[in-house]
Amino acid sequence: MKKIISYLLIIFFQCVNLHAQKNIIQKPNIIFICADDLGYGDLSCYGATKINTPNIDALAAQGIRFTNAHSTSATCTPSRYALITGQYPWRKSGTNILPGDAALIIPTNKTTLPKVFKTAGYTTGIVGKWHLGLGDKVEKNWNNEITPGPNEVGFDYSFIFPATADRVPTIFLENHKVVALDTTDAIEVSYSHKVGNDPTGYEHPELLKLKSSPNHGHDQTIVNGIGRIGYMSGGKIARWADEEMPLTFLEKAKTFIQQNKQHPFFLYYALTEPHVPRMPSTMFKGKSKLGLRGDAILQLDWAVGEIVKQIKYLGIEKNTIIIFSSDNGPVLNDGYQDGAVTMLNGHTPWGPLRGGKYSIYEAGTRIPFIINWPEKIKPQTSNAMICQIDLLASFSNMFQQQISSTEKFDSENILNTLLGKTQKGRSVLVEHGYTLAVVDGDWKYIAPANGKSYDSLTSIETGILSKPQLYNLKNDIGEKHNLAEQYPEKVNELKKLLDKIKTQKNNE
Repeated sequence: MKKIISYLLIIFFQCVNLHAQKNIIQKPNIIFICADDLGYGDLSCYGATKINTPNIDALAAQGIRFTNAHSTSATCTPSRYALITGQYPWRKSGTNILPGDAALIIPTNKTTLPKVFKTAGYTTGIVGKWHLGLGDKVEKNWNNEITPGPNEVGFDYSFIFPATADRVPTIFLENHKVVALDTTDAIEVSYSHKVGNDPTGYEHPELLKLKSSPNHGHDQTIVNGIGRIGYMSGGKIARWADEEMPLTFLEKAKTFIQQNKQHPFFLYYALTEPHVPRMPSTMFKGKSKLGLRGDAILQLDWAVGEIVKQIKYLGIEKNTIIIFSSDNGPVLNDGYQDGAVTMLNGHTPWGPLRGGKYSIYEAGTRIPFIINWPEKIKPQTSNAMICQIDLLASFSNMFQQQISSTEKFDSENILNTLLGKTQKGRSVLVEHGYTLAVVDGDWKYIAPANGKSYDSLTSIETGILSKPQLYNLKNDIGEKHNLAEQYPEKVNELKKLLDKIKTQKNNE
């Protein structure tokens, strides 16, 4: 009898163990691919006719293509802050576009998106653009370990550059260390004064292979024949070349996937295209006929295809969720004379929308957003209003995690929307550009503000007016007709709603 009981217990525990292993295996991998300054109309699956993006189109055809998806903000640092923290960036000072030597702005003692995955048993990694600061102060020694950074906010592995490609230092960091650092050629960085003897764009424009646009500030230290924002000396071996930098990020992303194929992983793959300076690899130059910006978009699409090939090669595509999006809307003239304006050839990066990067109009924050999960998500188009800020609460819900009541998030649980089980998303969203706006259903209210209504440097409407603006996005997605005077009661209602949201406390 004892032998029978022992045998039954062995079978029972084996079944429990197999069930546990099955649950682990079924937990989906997540790859979040974030483009940089890619517009709503930059992809052929979103209506572009002058450029073809077959790899991203394939993701959309097999998954959900959202037409009312948003970043929180019309620029990169704040939108990425919101993605990681689940919090509107305008609630915290210092979340504007950061220089390359900025201190870390993500709290290390709070719940973050990568920490949600770590708690769920995932291995987490970031590869690509960071732009959320490093270290605990601006003054930092780039020749030693630099901490805190991505690892301290929840990423097990990080391979990044500090800010953007148009800002120094133009180096890779793997976890806490500069890659290929030569200690006899110390790196020094300054955004206040010139350091070292490297030529600058304003002193030696004849050395530039990509001309800077006047008055944009991209004329300081020259690296790889391109003027940058900020000054840098040293680190000659560690500096990357623009043409090879995205390929390095792609290889690191594929390696991370390869190394973690046996257990659940979360990869934040932060592409650099089509942000300036646009200097794609040689095999893509001239291919789009839309200038270097168009070429960079083709390179971006190719990189997405390579990631898909990798997960198929490893046999994990059916259990991998791929999310593709952008950090904000498009901009053409943003620092360099690269053909983005002169070779536009009828392409409309903003699609049917008004504005662009920096703007409070829809083209500033309404972005491509595609989610693909083979055999789990049915192909469809969704007009549900969603925001990248909602990924934190949604995945917390997927993993049945309870977030501490002491932490306040603007993130909302829209998991069923992301999985295509409902066409209903969030009902209210605050958009952030040169000013704030609130969207409630079909109505959008833009708060009055002081400033220029048009940015002549970037040729983009800012959305700033001294009077209130009200648009019905269902009937007027291009925000052509200001209905504020016609519906004063709706203006007052939405103003009160925005004021209420603004006064809510954050989790700092």
